[in-house]
Parts: sequence; C-alpha cells; structure tokens
Amino acid sequence: MSSDATVIQFTIRQDGEDTLVRTRTHDYRNLMVLLNNHCYLENFGECGGMGRCATCVVKLSGKETARTDRHRNEQATLDRSGITDPAIRLACQIPITPALNEELIEIINDMC
Repeated sequence: MSSDATVIQFTIRQDGEDTLVRTRTHDYRNLMVLLNNHCYLENFGECGGMGRCATCVVKLSGKETARTDRHRNEQATLDRSGITDPAIRLACQIPITPALNEELIEIINDMC
C-alpha cells in the first residue's frame, strides 16, 4: 500500500441495510471492484468495468462532487438505459478518491 494513501470512509446501502466502509485510495481500481469485494453481488458489473452494461448502477447521496464527473462511455450507457438522475452513476466509472468520503452509496438492484 502506498504511504500517501488517504483513508476514505463511506456508507453502502444494500437492501435497506447500511454498512460503513473504510478504505484507502489505490486499494481498489474503482467502486465496482470494492462493492463486489465487500457485498458479493451477483451479476454486478458484467462488462468488467467498461461502462457499457449498466449492471453496476449506484445512487450517490451527499456531496455534489462525486456526482459530476461522468465520462463518455458512462453517459452513453446511462442515456441508453433511460437514466437521467444525476445522482445515479455506474460504479465501475467511480474511482476511489476523497470525493467519496462521507457519501451514502446505494446499490440499485432493479434499475435495468
């Protein structure tokens, strides 16, 4: 682990239950990998993190900064899925950075 890794803490909500997660920058490639590791989700992230399948949909509640940085593949996939809520993101496109600190991340199982 890198000595300059910052501790990040956020809450994951799955099926109405909240779990506090503490991690560090650089511990996981992205939020999808972390969620699969902590929550053991079936059929979550089927495209392997390419931002094309919309099976890793999450809703962010908290700071605006974590909701704004959508990349091209993510925006196209959300548009194709009819998702317009700016708080809904693809977990595979969200890096583990301090922008996630104190966020509430809800796993959306029935979005697509």
